[in-house]
Amino acid sequence: MLLDADDSQLVLIDYQTRLMPVIFENEMVVANALRLARMARLMDVPVWGTAQNPEKLGQNLPELQAAIDSAGGKTMAKMHFSAASDGLVEWLRPPVRKPAQGGNARSLPKHMQKPPESQPDEGRSMIVIAGCEAHVCLMQTALELLEEEFDVWVVTDACSSRSERNRDAAFDRLAGAGAELVTTEMVAFEWARTCEHLAFRDLLALIK
Repeated sequence: MLLDADDSQLVLIDYQTRLMPVIFENEMVVANALRLARMARLMDVPVWGTAQNPEKLGQNLPELQAAIDSAGGKTMAKMHFSAASDGLVEWLRPPVRKPAQGGNARSLPKHMQKPPESQPDEGRSMIVIAGCEAHVCLMQTALELLEEEFDVWVVTDACSSRSERNRDAAFDRLAGAGAELVTTEMVAFEWARTCEHLAFRDLLALIK
């Protein structure tokens, strides 16, 4: 299965000012997170950010927060390591509204009521996710999103931890749980699908 831009949402986890300096390969990780946010804007993919206990760890890096804001995204301040436990699921999948019925609907016998309308679209189910630390907030969020039956795609070259070993252990566990492991370039080319896509040249400029 390939990523579909029309069914995707991007989640960027905890690229914070006091955390990133100690992250393994931090410059590459931040550069790819920026590419993802800018690619999402080009492809009209919704973007969400999180910041873990920002009073202690700081806000997200200014350039990344600017990219999230530019894409029309929102950022969640959280205290749980998993953003899903602080309400991310509701952002990704708004509650399904029950179809409205006429004023007399409840008083009519069941066999005389109109059949329920089909449920509205629950939204985009492919969650492209990246962040830090890979073995804590990123992994716990991704695992809970899998439990919520989202399709989770972890962008490995935009994720890391303070140590390489912890990062790699997270990837092993996520793959075993059913997450797809991808790279920033994979996301770009799968969102575009064709070199004739109107945004392809701009996407290519971001990843070169």
